Amino acid sequence: MAPEREGTRERVVSGATAATRAPRARLDQPRPPRRRILPEWDPEAFGRLSERIARFIGTGRFLVWMTIVIIVWVLWNIAAPGDLRFDEYPFIFLTLALSLQASYAAPLILLAQNRQDDRDRVNLEQDRKQNERSIADTEYLTREIAALRIGLGEVATRDWMRSELQDLLKDLDERGNGHRRSGHREHGVFPADRSAGRDVDDR
Repeated sequence: MAPEREGTRERVVSGATAATRAPRARLDQPRPPRRRILPEWDPEAFGRLSERIARFIGTGRFLVWMTIVIIVWVLWNIAAPGDLRFDEYPFIFLTLALSLQASYAAPLILLAQNRQDDRDRVNLEQDRKQNERSIADTEYLTREIAALRIGLGEVATRDWMRSELQDLLKDLDERGNGHRRSGHREHGVFPADRSAGRDVDDR
């Protein structure tokens, strides 16, 4: 009876906890994205757009077009009939448009400069690593060349072999002459005596 009660207790407890327990998020699956109130945008796309605008603002074509627009604006509001004028002197709307353009152009230019600074920083880091690798390769090649020089200092060259062979030939010649002289001395005949004997016989 006791084992049956324990089994029923375990089943009841497990059922109660299963009913009240909240479903757990699985760790092998990504979390669902949260809903955001603010709109989302791609920072890279916005950065590229800002760079294009800043690049266009920094050209002479932009200055020429802006000058033409301002001249046409002023001439139209001066020479056009009164009913067609939309910004009379002192051209408040033109001043507002130019100030609005400047207020947007400055952050766009700063954003483009920041992106360019980030690229320059990455390029400098890559250049620094490349220089370090080049220095390491140069040091390795220098050590290898020094080892080759040390090894070549112990290698027998052609001139050295020639000089050694000449010295060996001289030693052999000197030894051969010494053996001849010692043989003549043992027999009591020297080259001078032999030549004298020949002279006497010829006489």
